[in-house]
Amino acid sequence: MIRQNIVFVENKAGSLRKVTALLAEKQIRIYGFACFDAPEYALFRMICNDPDQAEQVLSENGYMNRITPVIVVSMKDEVDGLDEILDVMAESNVNLNYIYTSFHRSTGVPVAVMYAAEDMFVTESILKGNGFRVLDSMDELKEQEAYEAR
Repeated sequence: MIRQNIVFVENKAGSLRKVTALLAEKQIRIYGFACFDAPEYALFRMICNDPDQAEQVLSENGYMNRITPVIVVSMKDEVDGLDEILDVMAESNVNLNYIYTSFHRSTGVPVAVMYAAEDMFVTESILKGNGFRVLDSMDELKEQEAYEAR
């Protein structure tokens, strides 16, 4: 599984920019993200190249944040790419708390980032058992592509 940072950001103009500026200053890359607002705070979920350093930088600057595991699965870049994943989840009676998409930067492969209410290892096994590629790192697709090119 991949580790994701979740940051509570005040819901007002410029607040999200302050978070991304802190991370950019420390050369922390954001590979994928989703931001969901609530009345006072937004939840900014992101996959970074260094989740531990991101957590430390954000904590040192007064941001309430945490690291959580997520499942990142590559999707077909086709009309039914997401539907296939959701079909397997529904057929397996897996409840997803949330899901968002991103793209692997170097390969352009779309990925779904998800968190399941049930045991994450069971959800990961279900996906793998149904032929989906579950990533252990965001660099994995690039490494596999280089290996296959040999």
